[in-house]
Amino acid sequence: MLKKIFNNNITTAAFLIALSSLISRLLGVFRDRILAGEFGAGDALDIYYVAFRIPDLIFNLLVLGALSAGFIPIFTKLLNKNKTSKEAEACNFANNVINILIIFLIIFCGLGIIFSPFLIKLIAPGFSNDKQILTVSLTKIMFLSPIFLGISGILGGILQSFKRFFIYSLSPILYNIGIIIGALFFVPIWGLYGLAWGVVLGAFFHMLIQFPAVINLGFRPRLVINFHNNCIKKIWKIMVPRVMAIGVTQINLLIITVIASTLASGSLTIFNFANNLQYFPIGIFGISFAVAAFPSFSETAFNKKDLVFNFSATIRNILFFIIPTTVLLIILRSQIIRIILGTGRFTWHDTILTMNTLGFFAISLFAQATIPLLTRVFYARHNSKTPFFIGLSATILNIILSLWLINKMGVVGLALSFSISSIFNFILLWLALRFQVGNMDEIKILISTIKFSIATIACGITAQGMKFIIWPFIDMSKFWGVFTQCSVSAISGILVYFIFCSLLRGRNAECKTL
Repeated sequence: MLKKIFNNNITTAAFLIALSSLISRLLGVFRDRILAGEFGAGDALDIYYVAFRIPDLIFNLLVLGALSAGFIPIFTKLLNKNKTSKEAEACNFANNVINILIIFLIIFCGLGIIFSPFLIKLIAPGFSNDKQILTVSLTKIMFLSPIFLGISGILGGILQSFKRFFIYSLSPILYNIGIIIGALFFVPIWGLYGLAWGVVLGAFFHMLIQFPAVINLGFRPRLVINFHNNCIKKIWKIMVPRVMAIGVTQINLLIITVIASTLASGSLTIFNFANNLQYFPIGIFGISFAVAAFPSFSETAFNKKDLVFNFSATIRNILFFIIPTTVLLIILRSQIIRIILGTGRFTWHDTILTMNTLGFFAISLFAQATIPLLTRVFYARHNSKTPFFIGLSATILNIILSLWLINKMGVVGLALSFSISSIFNFILLWLALRFQVGNMDEIKILISTIKFSIATIACGITAQGMKFIIWPFIDMSKFWGVFTQCSVSAISGILVYFIFCSLLRGRNAECKTL
């Protein structure tokens, strides 16, 4: 039974990750509903999201930079050596990475705590003095989370390298549970500080859940610190441009935070709520398939035939799910927002702003969902520079568009500029990959995309029609009325989509293994 669960097949692994991601995202939706009902879209959550930004920046730069670009490919290579030496060498390498990472995290988080007053003034210039003081206090608490998440990130890299995706996929669920505990139980005691301690608790849970599984694989923690190790030098060489690439993304988010802090109160909260909702399908489909495919990409990175086969099958799987999701999200966005966020202090004005913001986010879902896969092909081929320069150009475009569009559209303009720059990023990544690798099976991908799009048109028409058919029979002023309209419309649209895909034979052989 366990062997079937831990199958090496990319689609099976992606399904497992997607299932746990679905649970995690549903918990995230529940978390956002609690936050929206308790605080509304105003100063309190603006403070929370700004306080979260800098600790999240450190985690992304130091952990994701090392993990996604260097750790997994090198660790996988060590595992593929002869049986007698692979366990000890790989284990020593993992311990070395963890110990060095902890040292850097403690240093950077310590500096972050010391200089947090200056940093908050820098990224939230639109905040009043009282808001900045409270934001600094929350930021200092949240600086504990990158340490736990850093250790957890390497443990997760070990599990991914062994293709043990089940336990790895549970960690985000535990992370959201920790934040929910903070919102439900810590906030009544400590106020807004309870949210910060909930983030720390979630990060600790994220790490704790993975320890037993890694120990079961033979990993034993050891005090190994060797900065001159050849593998460490290699991971550093690969990591530097990757950190720069992530740094571009994080700078993008920081700029958005700076701009949003100068807009009306609650604008940053609206942006984050809409972003969390649109990231729901990206996390389930885009990230899940990209994570599941990365070990296989690392193994076949320089075998063009196998690499292109895995890439083509994986991206078609992503598009099969993300194209109809985009249409349903646009058609049903008002119902979705009212169901998830429409409670307590979250007003109708907040709902309208979030709905419009979500609509502009949704137009780039296909790009956002496939960019993680495209970048991982580059990383598997030990090329971090290309995604960096492309990401930098996309970020510059996003900043320019944001500064222009906020004067015309407010916070909604931030979402539109983000979508345009994401599509620009996707196009450049694809062209660069084709230049380096050659034919990426575009004809088959295009044919599948056309079939998915035809089926999606039928899906959208059905969902929109069902909204009007059901409306006279339900009370749209009540939660269950809105929920019924949304559920019946979505289910009807999905069923029609699958029927059309079956008729068009739009789903390829790889998809059928799901």
